[in-house]
Amino acid sequence: MTTLTNAHALVVGIANYRNVNHLPENVLWDAQDLAAVLQDEALCGYPADNVDLVIDGEATTDRLRQALDDLAARTDNEATVTIYFSGHGGRLDGAEYILPVDTVPSGGQLTQTALSSAEFTQRVQAISARKLLVILDCCHAGGVGFVKDVDVDGVDGLSKGLSDGGYEALAGGRGRVVFASARPDEKSYLLPGDRNSLFTKHLLAGLRGDVKSDDGTIRVARLWEYLWPRVNGEVKQQHPIFKGEMEESFAVARYQGGAEAEIPTDDDGFEYDAFLSFAQVEPDLGFVWTELVPFLQEKGVRLAVAGDPDVLEPGVELVIGLPAVMERCKRTLMVLTPSYFDDPWANFAAIVDATQGIEDRQRRLLPLIVDPELDRRQLPAFVRILQPLDITHPYLGKRNWETMAERLKKPVAGG
Repeated sequence: MTTLTNAHALVVGIANYRNVNHLPENVLWDAQDLAAVLQDEALCGYPADNVDLVIDGEATTDRLRQALDDLAARTDNEATVTIYFSGHGGRLDGAEYILPVDTVPSGGQLTQTALSSAEFTQRVQAISARKLLVILDCCHAGGVGFVKDVDVDGVDGLSKGLSDGGYEALAGGRGRVVFASARPDEKSYLLPGDRNSLFTKHLLAGLRGDVKSDDGTIRVARLWEYLWPRVNGEVKQQHPIFKGEMEESFAVARYQGGAEAEIPTDDDGFEYDAFLSFAQVEPDLGFVWTELVPFLQEKGVRLAVAGDPDVLEPGVELVIGLPAVMERCKRTLMVLTPSYFDDPWANFAAIVDATQGIEDRQRRLLPLIVDPELDRRQLPAFVRILQPLDITHPYLGKRNWETMAERLKKPVAGG
């Protein structure tokens, strides 16, 4: 078993607020369980002395400021840093706040006793680590009839949760990623009978080994890909969000103490069901990442998505890396829009897959029409000869979504 000697964490959980409505004790278990998993030499491998667990009465505004300053003082740019906060958050007069245990929300004292998002961001940006993950679980809801939001009664203008812009500011800089458990206008759920909140339950499962690895580490992109469909799959009203600019999908923890797990493959030896090829422009990007990828992952389709740094290692030449990735994929799903063949790398991927299909005598390409304005006559001949799936079809569109998922999971037909 090995440890990450230069890995550090600040883990905060607040349930029993002094002046704000309480949250369930599960919030404390979330923080305690995460700290334990991070410190476990058989799991994440953070040195025990490097994990600062701050819960309930200890989590005052001054204590959190000091904890963030301590992180900045003891870490360098080679460090791995994880910051986790579970508690209340809110917005007032255009500003955003994380609420420590001693926050006084009334009488105009909120701005003096809470930790503003601007200050929190400033202190996080003072941490020089280039592998930094911030995990925020700031707006909670429990089982049926039980709401865990901050009670805003008597606090004029206070809104629940943090904004999308606040997350973006926090994620600014090289090697900084933010996971938030839900959208700004949503709640984070605790399901009846669960020990941990929904988001943290799956976070813990991933860190305990459900996120697979072939290099002895858990990488941030793989962790996110694991989390999103499982959280949203259990509660459709909860959509975790990701913010960050990654030059690489950096390691956030050891995988089961550094064990090199074999990446699972199917009976035909494929790691992925499909390589998702699309034009890297809007609106194609938005459609793929917010609609297509979540739908297919929920259906159990194993995806390698173009542009994902965890699929193709940053710095690898595309002309070399793309064919290598696609060889691990059973099929290529072409997201056909008018922009597709204007993108040279999407075009290259389609040609590579068509060539591999000919060499293997297999039908690997699956054209997907997502824009009703697409002129099929303008498509290359090797695409026109294939029967596409049209999810914009006025009568078959809805059924074709399901057909797409089913087809991608089936064995590849011979040619």
